[in-house]
Amino acid sequence: MNLASYINDLLYRYDCVIVPNFGGFITNKVSAKINENTNSIYPPSKKISFNKHLNVNDGLLVNYVATSENISYDKATKDILNCVNSWKIELQTNTITIGALGSLSLNESKQYIFEPNTKVNYLTDSFGLSEVESTKVDRYKEKVKPLVAVVNKKEKTGIPTFIKYVATAAILLTLGFAGNNMYQQNEQKEILANQEKALEEKIQSATFVISNPLPTIELNVVKEVEKPYHVIAGAFQFPENAKKKVNQLKKKGFKASILGVNKWGLTEVAFESFSDKNKATNALYKIQDTVSKDAWLLIKK
Repeated sequence: MNLASYINDLLYRYDCVIVPNFGGFITNKVSAKINENTNSIYPPSKKISFNKHLNVNDGLLVNYVATSENISYDKATKDILNCVNSWKIELQTNTITIGALGSLSLNESKQYIFEPNTKVNYLTDSFGLSEVESTKVDRYKEKVKPLVAVVNKKEKTGIPTFIKYVATAAILLTLGFAGNNMYQQNEQKEILANQEKALEEKIQSATFVISNPLPTIELNVVKEVEKPYHVIAGAFQFPENAKKKVNQLKKKGFKASILGVNKWGLTEVAFESFSDKNKATNALYKIQDTVSKDAWLLIKK
């Protein structure tokens, strides 16, 4: 089974593909860009990254493999785990190439180092678009000449005297009207201020008497106990799968619930939530022994 090809197919349609017990491949949209050094134009694309913490089976990859291979869900799960185990063994000594996705290796601290294949564009909106190289365009920059004001000395000194007097009189008349308007506006503001002050004094001195007061009602509000400890059953990309998982767990007697969406966009489902850490830990060990070994404890405070 070529597991890498199935992951590759799903990344064209989904933003996250989780490989159970291995990690998740995530795509992030990158806008079109221009390389000014080479005058190359790149279309919008999807950049791939890898996160080893996204390793809880959400059913997407397993269902796709089962449908493509025409096998059962359990058989697809086993085949994927066998492929993952072979990847892990090879990673201890070599760098592995995962199809067209890129290469994966371990550094000295045993941390995963993923190098994506930049030649493959998983953004379907950019299908058929490739890198374009353009010639450099040198734009003509016109020099702007500074404006120089030329004053005619004859016109400057040749203004008749009576025109100067008329202009001066017009300015004084305008100032007179402006001063009168300002005086009227100040007077109106003072009247309004006195009226507002009188109204405030009446309101402050007024008393209100209620002859028939309503009876007092006492409400006993029960404070909800915080439950920050959650035994996680799984994280799902599709909310419908999360709801199905909750219904399955409730039928088995668990107080299952949906906690919400985490920072990777996955909907988390809990077997049960607890206010006491010891009770949560005991429940986790019991669930791992009897129901699911993949269960883990999430603390939200």
